[in-house]
Amino acid sequence: MGVAVFFRAELGEGELVLDGAEGRHAAVVRRIGPGERVRLTDGRGAWVEGPVVAASKSGVTVAVDERGADGAPTPRLIAVQAVPKGERAELAVEMLTEVGTDVIVPWNAERSQFRANPERVEKTLAKWRAWAFEASKQSRRTWFAEVAPLASTADVAKLLADAALPVVLHEAATQPLASLELPPTGDVVLVIGPEGGIAPAELTAFAVPPVRLGRTVLRTSTAGVAAAAALLATNRWT
Repeated sequence: MGVAVFFRAELGEGELVLDGAEGRHAAVVRRIGPGERVRLTDGRGAWVEGPVVAASKSGVTVAVDERGADGAPTPRLIAVQAVPKGERAELAVEMLTEVGTDVIVPWNAERSQFRANPERVEKTLAKWRAWAFEASKQSRRTWFAEVAPLASTADVAKLLADAALPVVLHEAATQPLASLELPPTGDVVLVIGPEGGIAPAELTAFAVPPVRLGRTVLRTSTAGVAAAAALLATNRWT
């Protein structure tokens, strides 16, 4: 079993107290006790490790004996995920995070059937960010996945125009995803359409030749993780 990861904004020297929601999760939910090692990270690359020297229902105290800082992953992978319905949204966010996506952009696509009123947008973003936060810890990342504000089609077109490698998935494309070469730096922007597919007007706005994953058509909640894993296979999965 690997070392459990928890979030702490400030990483000092000596003994650190992990309290609040993270501390209670460590002590009560994970039942981590004295002698067990844990890793604390600020989610932006810095981390410390050490054994737990005290535990209570309110949290744990960690005696730091190791620390480090991981550089930001490069190239950066930005996944533009059309907003799915129900539990498929949680599945998509969790898997994109676990596979190594750096930024997840919820996209209000034409066929997403998402009513973007302010209250619903706020609640949706809060859920997506909570899912990405928990999945980042579960997958033991030191750079946590970010969730950007809800994007329009025009916003996505701008991301693609500025990308080092723009990637738009479409089942009718002829060029395979496997033919693309990952750039050494910059942003890889991966667009995953909704269940009903990317609309013709959206494809025109993107102005990027689409690519296909393979002969089968995946659902929106699984297409992104398959594409992200394929793109990162020689970069983060080696």
